[in-house]
Amino acid sequence: MKISVPKLLRLDFLPHSADAGLLVLRLWLGLSMLFLHGWSKVTDFSAMADQFPDPIGLGSRTSLVLAAFAEAICSALIVLGLFTRFAAIVLAINMATAFFLVHKSALTGPNSGELAFLYLAGWVTLLVAGPGRFSLDAKMGR
Repeated sequence: MKISVPKLLRLDFLPHSADAGLLVLRLWLGLSMLFLHGWSKVTDFSAMADQFPDPIGLGSRTSLVLAAFAEAICSALIVLGLFTRFAAIVLAINMATAFFLVHKSALTGPNSGELAFLYLAGWVTLLVAGPGRFSLDAKMGR
């Protein structure tokens, strides 16, 4: 006996494209990281510099510079699909540092690193899969 699934439930009207999926992932994660995290690190740098976490002993100011570079510059590169794998590894290192060292691997509770963990999964996915054909990297033959 064959079970028939209605077309609406199969979502056949959506594109079946890994490249489109990678574009959505790049835009969603990149814009979220840029505007919800990176932008404030750039615009409020002076106010944050002395109190920013220093998980690897480089100093608060240096740690903030590295986080701002990752979350503002590299996330913009992700959105454009430019130097995508480089940007993804920088962001993955940033989120791994946040999750494992700042949040102590906690997925729940008052010091939860759940968001860092989820971003980390996305950056690792882009590192492994690459940017897809809807990217500047693809247009430039990288």
